[in-house]
Amino acid sequence: MAINNLSLSVDEGELRCIIGPNGAGKTTLFGLISGYLQPDKGHILFRGEVLNGLSVDQISRRGIGRKFQSPTVFGELTVLENLQVAIQGKSSLRHLIFTRNSRVSAMVEEILGLIELTEKRHLPAQALSHGEKQWLEIGMVLATRPRLLLLDEPTAGMTPAETHKTAQLIQRISQQMTTVVIEHDLKFIREIGQIVTVLHYGAILAHGPIDEIAQNQQVRQAYLGTKVL
Repeated sequence: MAINNLSLSVDEGELRCIIGPNGAGKTTLFGLISGYLQPDKGHILFRGEVLNGLSVDQISRRGIGRKFQSPTVFGELTVLENLQVAIQGKSSLRHLIFTRNSRVSAMVEEILGLIELTEKRHLPAQALSHGEKQWLEIGMVLATRPRLLLLDEPTAGMTPAETHKTAQLIQRISQQMTTVVIEHDLKFIREIGQIVTVLHYGAILAHGPIDEIAQNQQVRQAYLGTKVL
């Protein structure tokens, strides 16, 4: 879905949720912010810099990290090695030579603790549950040290217990960096308890606290009366 004259701002340190029916333009929005798509008009600003025309890698180096809907971890590598690859760059995957220094070790330990996979550090990623793979990939994005974290449906396919743990993880992460989450699970958004922006046909339909959004008749109509509101 194309973005339609969308004007959206997110404050530094904010945790923002983006919702909307299928085809509302949510993933397109993330594609524009992260450089996978280029806007036909308008500007994308991050910390005062125009991002238009920059590559995905250039935008990543400026501090924007994106997690896609499906986890893309390296299954044959251990949890620890996946994080080391993310910290040191893709060349490490080619050579499988990991720098052993205090900076990398400290960062890996911090991320392992944050995503609660410390006890599984030596397991191959392919042995993890779906939810654990999602957490590992979030950790891999965090290893790039972003200032802005974009999470696209991080709870997709998770069990209720995994979804609850993901809500807790995102709350911890949001204390360290600006975080924007695309989600369909409104119960999950209630658990996070943050400001919500509703997209519909590529434009903003509503914006505000989740309880206010839940009572918005235009939003209810867009979701075809779904009971989860």
